[in-house]
Amino acid sequence: MEKVELKNIANLCKRRGFIFQDSEIYGGIGSVWDYGPLGVELKNSLKDQWWKRMVYDRDDMEGLDAAILMNPRVWKASGHIASFADLLLDCKDCKKRFREDKLKERKCPECGGELTDPKSFNLMFKTQVGSVEGQSQDVYLRPETAQGIFVNFNNVVNTSRRKLPFGVAQIGKSFRNEITTGNFTFRSREFEQMEVEFFVKPGEDETWYEYWLEERMGWYISLGIRKENLRLREHAKDELAHYAKRCHDVEYFFPMGWSELEGIANRTDYDLKKHSELSGENLVYFDNARSERYTPYVIEPSGGVDRAVLAFLVDAYREETVRDKQRVYLSLNHKLAPIKVAVLPLLKKNPEIVTMCHKLRDDLKGNYRVVYDDTASIGRLYRRQDEIGTPFCVTVDVDSLEDGKVTIRERDTMEQERIASTRLKEVLGVKLGLDT
Repeated sequence: MEKVELKNIANLCKRRGFIFQDSEIYGGIGSVWDYGPLGVELKNSLKDQWWKRMVYDRDDMEGLDAAILMNPRVWKASGHIASFADLLLDCKDCKKRFREDKLKERKCPECGGELTDPKSFNLMFKTQVGSVEGQSQDVYLRPETAQGIFVNFNNVVNTSRRKLPFGVAQIGKSFRNEITTGNFTFRSREFEQMEVEFFVKPGEDETWYEYWLEERMGWYISLGIRKENLRLREHAKDELAHYAKRCHDVEYFFPMGWSELEGIANRTDYDLKKHSELSGENLVYFDNARSERYTPYVIEPSGGVDRAVLAFLVDAYREETVRDKQRVYLSLNHKLAPIKVAVLPLLKKNPEIVTMCHKLRDDLKGNYRVVYDDTASIGRLYRRQDEIGTPFCVTVDVDSLEDGKVTIRERDTMEQERIASTRLKEVLGVKLGLDT
């Protein structure tokens, strides 16, 4: 496998409508991104597959959608106000800023100049609640979605009547005022997380921790990420977060090297105990079966939606030469592909062919995303759909008007199959495998 250049992914995303620079007409804003017509489809499909695996396919999980703004005491209890910071150094010559933990030596990696002493910089965005000047309250844009689950622990237990072990799943926006950004969408200031807080009895946490390591690796592989591009890396004791007993990163081999895709942590009972202490609310679980009370331990699989989108794009990117011409295509899993089927006319000036195309498209619509395109020659239309990852193209030609048959072209192999148009929905349903 040849190494993929990140610039090729970024160019494809801009050219084909996956990802745009936010506020681009005004010069943009650093490390904030907008998802275009195809990007939002890919992103939503990815979140749908995560939710299906984590909630619908299980009998020990509930969902939640907590607010972004929270009482600031939440972040005091969680430790974010006191310890959610990076140590930063500035170059006295070129004035650029760097994270201390990313420096290999104590000099500027850009110009070789002298660096300042490290200073602590809190990563949370601060804003105000209240419209009257002098009467507003300082609050923070949440830097993680986890705390919304912890403060709702009693609410979920009381309304769902859940018994341990059980989890709470959430997908939502988080914000971090990152200083060192870059590598396209890998490190962004506004991003989405897919998180589970899985509550277990103390003493059973290590068993569940090992379970979630295997489960999360398996999910990425099931959707097409190649095994050789994934690995688990355990955190050393000196890099563990203040709440963690153990932590592994699911790392992906991005173009810039091995980097975190998802973190899986044993958070012990740290969060529930801290919120109990500061709020005065009893977040202890009563185990009816054992007639005992205890604070549950928590196993947390926490992945980034944006990083996952980037990983799937990188892993699906292919280049090859076909008849002396370069072909670029995205070998995306059918469940993730933004457009599942494109219906194409061989002769767009033939009204009967166009009418038949529209009828086929309308018949397929509602089951998955289907498009009709006649804006180029058939060869260029195929290449366009290949590049955006469309698994199948359906072509209508002059013979279709006589024999009622259409041609299905497969993206990865470019193999073609001619079938009766009356069987099209059935055949595509089987080929896409979306019901599994």
